Amino acid sequence: MNIADLLTPDHTYCDIDGVSKKRVLENLSTFLNDAGDVSGTDADAIYQKLLERERLGSTGIGSGVAVPHCRVPGCNKITGVLLKLSDQVDFDAIDGKPVDLIFALMVPQEHSDEHLQALASIAELMQSEDVRRLLRTATSDRNLYDLATGARA
Repeated sequence: MNIADLLTPDHTYCDIDGVSKKRVLENLSTFLNDAGDVSGTDADAIYQKLLERERLGSTGIGSGVAVPHCRVPGCNKITGVLLKLSDQVDFDAIDGKPVDLIFALMVPQEHSDEHLQALASIAELMQSEDVRRLLRTATSDRNLYDLATGARA
């Protein structure tokens, strides 16, 4: 699965104020609600789903990256949002380091295989130190999108 299948330029945000993990998840729920094809839900419901997933274990995968994701009733397609934070925030990552690159996914309830494929694509992209360094150089939303979709792990 290509990153461009998960992300659009309108759902890519550069230099967002993070403040805290809670604030990041609140912002993500709003962005996902605005970006997604959802019915019968709202940003608060998405936020609750993101929190439920975080309670199972942090989605901070290390090296300054987090991949929050959740299944949402009423979601009709996999929706991604990419954030580059202006400052790092503690995300309870597995390596204990704060995060500044966040790729969030909202997935329809019944799309298990696609959910795993999307997570694998993001993990493959973000495991490259060169890609992470490149994404951190982004200076605008469009620049971040172009770097993310054009980068090769």
